[in-house]
Amino acid sequence: MKIPARIQQSMKIYPPFYQSVWKACAQIPKGQTRTYGELARAIGRPQAARAVGQALARNPFAPTIPCHRVIAASGALTGYSGPGGLRRKKQLLDREKSFC
Repeated sequence: MKIPARIQQSMKIYPPFYQSVWKACAQIPKGQTRTYGELARAIGRPQAARAVGQALARNPFAPTIPCHRVIAASGALTGYSGPGGLRRKKQLLDREKSFC
């Protein structure tokens, strides 16, 4: 997805690593998920899965930057710090999958 210009501008105050994670996360299509490890590999930092999780936990641009689409390597829904927690993460994913 194309990140809106206002969000791209606002991202500039955050560390480059966070920006790369959020930009990679924005490329996950609706109705699909990626693991923290897959996102780490996508940004060229294959050992940084936990750091990816930390960057997503600090994502101030949700749901435009869809951190709810990132899951654990086991397939478990983990790490959603947005309002509603993991229940909301599941709702968002279920709703997206029903439209795809």
